[in-house]
Amino acid sequence: MDDPMPPLSSAPATAFTSALEEWFRVHQRDLPWRRTTDPYAILVSEVMLQQTQIQTVLDRGYYTRWMAQFPDFASVAQASEKELLKAWEGLGYYRRARSLQRLCQVILSDHGGVMPQDPAAIRQLPGVGPYTAGAIASFAFNLPEPLVDGNVARVLTRLGDNATPIDEAQGRAWLWHTATTLVRAAAQPRHLNAALMELGQLHCRPGQPDCAACPVSQLCRTRRPGDLPVKKPPAALTDLTEHAALYLQGGKILLQQETGSRRTGLWRLPLLEDAPASAPALLRTRYGITRYRVTLWVHQPPGPAPALGTWVSPDELAHLPMPSPYRRALEAALRAAGDFQLEG
Repeated sequence: MDDPMPPLSSAPATAFTSALEEWFRVHQRDLPWRRTTDPYAILVSEVMLQQTQIQTVLDRGYYTRWMAQFPDFASVAQASEKELLKAWEGLGYYRRARSLQRLCQVILSDHGGVMPQDPAAIRQLPGVGPYTAGAIASFAFNLPEPLVDGNVARVLTRLGDNATPIDEAQGRAWLWHTATTLVRAAAQPRHLNAALMELGQLHCRPGQPDCAACPVSQLCRTRRPGDLPVKKPPAALTDLTEHAALYLQGGKILLQQETGSRRTGLWRLPLLEDAPASAPALLRTRYGITRYRVTLWVHQPPGPAPALGTWVSPDELAHLPMPSPYRRALEAALRAAGDFQLEG
């Protein structure tokens, strides 16, 4: 393994930040959270983008709908779990919505409904890690606080030609040290941090980057960008099989609410231990969740439905939070069953 390069000295750091900030002022994309310095709006965008791509958040309207329904800390803090999870439906990683609500509740109870400006106080908020703290401090308050996400890590390791694995302690320490050096040399910290992310998204991409279009290529040390950053091998995906049951009765569908899992509070079809021999599958579909690759079968078993569960009408179904793979599977299974109409 190569020895890590030392963090940039003040002179190269200033040259880099000046060039990158100038490029960003001219070429930055028009994103809704860049039109504001409201810390709540910035917080929402950062939480949504933790595990979801920008185009998904924008093109499918998640951010716009959320901000219309929950325009401030108080509206999230006081919302019901059902309202929150329904608004978050389709984004996955539903713990993010619950974590966001806990944070908003603390903002109301401990900070009078106002996001603190002190970076140390921001880092003390529940669910706020170093990246989110840096994003709020820099984007909302223009403070010289660093942030490192996957895009920034890729830019910095190539800039410094650093082959230390970025998911090990030494590599993480180098990244945060370097990010701190750069943001403290910036004229506008909020622009510098956004520019680092934008550069990674548009030009310094995974694999073979577009070095010819990079505004700071003359300051980049690497001659092997496709090999950086270095990471430990990813964990192998685990295959799982789920068998779900479609029970229909009196124009209603039997659903159960999940407990004790990452999707607690969401609704789904009842699960079966095994595939019932007397109930051929209505459909088979696949979806991924974290490190699992799931094959979902939906059956229509004969006989009485189990006692546990809630009978839901089509009108109610539209307002219940449900994991996207299960909603798609349910709609396809109803079409396959052929004797049930979704109209109330």
